[in-house]
This record gives sequence, structure tokens and C-alpha cells, in this order.
Amino acid sequence: MNFDISNDAAPKATTPGRIGAAASILRSAWFGYLARTVLTFMFWSSALAKLGDAEAALAEMRHFGLEPDLLYYFLTVITLVIGSLLVICDRWTWLGAGALAVFTLLTIPIAHDFWAMEEPRKTAEFHVAMEHITVVGGLLVAIYASAIRKKRTGGEPDSRMFEIASRKGYFQP
Repeated sequence: MNFDISNDAAPKATTPGRIGAAASILRSAWFGYLARTVLTFMFWSSALAKLGDAEAALAEMRHFGLEPDLLYYFLTVITLVIGSLLVICDRWTWLGAGALAVFTLLTIPIAHDFWAMEEPRKTAEFHVAMEHITVVGGLLVAIYASAIRKKRTGGEPDSRMFEIASRKGYFQP
């Protein structure tokens, strides 16, 4: 079974002018850092806000019934900061993005339980939950892109899962 969707076998066409310049920018290392920084903005900015106003963050933990509040505060900030840094630096991306994805999914039943709400808040929280699921999809794309990029550049993927899958032939060209 082969899941490789690349066009490595196809001849590389040169793209003139603006298209070639755009392609060059999109393939650059700095653009990758920028994209991963923007992708994780909601996480690291939340961590910075929680670090900047610990009392408000602890009140938020108590509001959602997360006790002991200090433990949940600490775990939240650590998850948001380390997860974001792993994704931004493209190191163990699967772990960082995976932790952020699990964190994001857990916020749905904790803070956005639309099924237990009355209108109009029910609809608003439903849309927030759907946005959270979309963010999880973006994090999964980051994991995939990191693994594919490392495979193409000769770097080993950070995940043992990709190493095993490669040996079994799932990612062979």
C-alpha cells in the first residue's frame, strides 16, 4: 500500500515570474517558521496571557471546575508553551501538535458543552466547538507536512510510527 501523493516521478517544470517567486517563498525555511508560529498563535498567546495574569487564569480554572486550580494552571501553561515550541521549531512535531490537539479536544466538553446549553449561547458554543475541531485538523496537517518534509530532505521523521510505516512500505515512492 502506497500513500505517497508526491509527483516526484513527474518532470519538474520551471515556473517563471511571480508564480516561481511565490513558490520559492512558500518553500523557504522562514516561511515554515512563520506558518507554524501563526498556526500555534492561539496556544502560545493564551499561555502568555495566563502567565501575565495568573489570578485570572486560576479563576478560569475554578470556573470550569478544574481543581486543584494551581495544578491545572501549571499543566495548561506547560502544554501550551512546550507544544507550541515543538511545532514552531519542527522538532517532535507529532508530540507537540498531538498534545495541542488533545488539549483542544478536551476543551470542548469542559468549556464548550453546547449540548447542555440553551439558545442563543448553544449555537455560539457549537460554532466554537466546530472551530476547535478545525484547528485539530490544522495540527494534523502540520504533523503530516513535517513527516513528509523530513522524508524528502533525507531527515528522519521524529516519530517511531513513521519509521515503522516506512519499513512496511507505506511511504515508499
